[in-house]
Amino acid sequence: MKIKNLLFVAFVLASSLTISAQSNLLNAKTPDEIGKKTAAQLNSDNDKPLPYGYVHDRDVLMGKTIWEFIDIDERINFPLYYPIDTAFVGKDRRSLFDVLVKNIKNGKITEVYADDYFNSKKTLKDMESSFTFVDTTEAGKDEINNYYDDYMSGKKILHPQYINRIPLTAQDISGYKTKGYWYFDKRQGELKYRLLAICPVSPEARDIGKDNPDVIDLFWVYFPAARDVLHEAKAFNDKNSAMPITFDHLLNSRRFNGNIYKEENVYGDREIQQYMKDNSQMQLLESERIKEKIRSFESDMWNY
Repeated sequence: MKIKNLLFVAFVLASSLTISAQSNLLNAKTPDEIGKKTAAQLNSDNDKPLPYGYVHDRDVLMGKTIWEFIDIDERINFPLYYPIDTAFVGKDRRSLFDVLVKNIKNGKITEVYADDYFNSKKTLKDMESSFTFVDTTEAGKDEINNYYDDYMSGKKILHPQYINRIPLTAQDISGYKTKGYWYFDKRQGELKYRLLAICPVSPEARDIGKDNPDVIDLFWVYFPAARDVLHEAKAFNDKNSAMPITFDHLLNSRRFNGNIYKEENVYGDREIQQYMKDNSQMQLLESERIKEKIRSFESDMWNY
């Protein structure tokens, strides 16, 4: 009986530390009170992501940097993609892309780079053309042609109705690229993974709506510097909606499926598609070979 009581107390404590997708749902007297947290809830929510343990370079017996692509069309990766509607109300959930962009704009995420080696930083101004495509409508072009001299001299200014703005939204995201480090910790005697960077992949705003548009790497976020922000953002937990999972937990625990498209190598870290050309099946097999090579290192360390 005592064991059961202890388990019940542990369950209650664990539940109190989680943030419900619909806070105060069972205690609300009116619909307006749903989602409003009490002082006790706000106090319990004041937590931080679990810090990484210190790993000395001498403790890393083997290490390998790999790059993966997360296809958001796969069901297991849906929590990273949905909800795609930023006006989605009633729940405190947003897509990973919306969380990243929102916090880049408000300055909470500052470690944003143009490449996966973190050589040059990328500012919001550098990404404006990728996020929003501004073009003149056909009617606007006719207007300019009819009063060309007036527009060139500045006497007339083009009315906003003649300007078409196409924003890049969460539904346009094709997937995510990740850069991570697999290493064997000889003190712990196990293979571990550390996520280093994440990058949303999508067409540019100017190519939205076109058939088979080219996709680009929008920006690379240094993951350890964004953990606090991602810990505050919640993803959907299909198994229990009362206990949503944070994006920090989701990514660190590898609750997604990714295909390796590159590993660090002597050939300048060339991608698999560069030496396995025009053969998707062989590229997938090569990806699995790299994965198995890393996984086999841990089993090879033990003798039975």
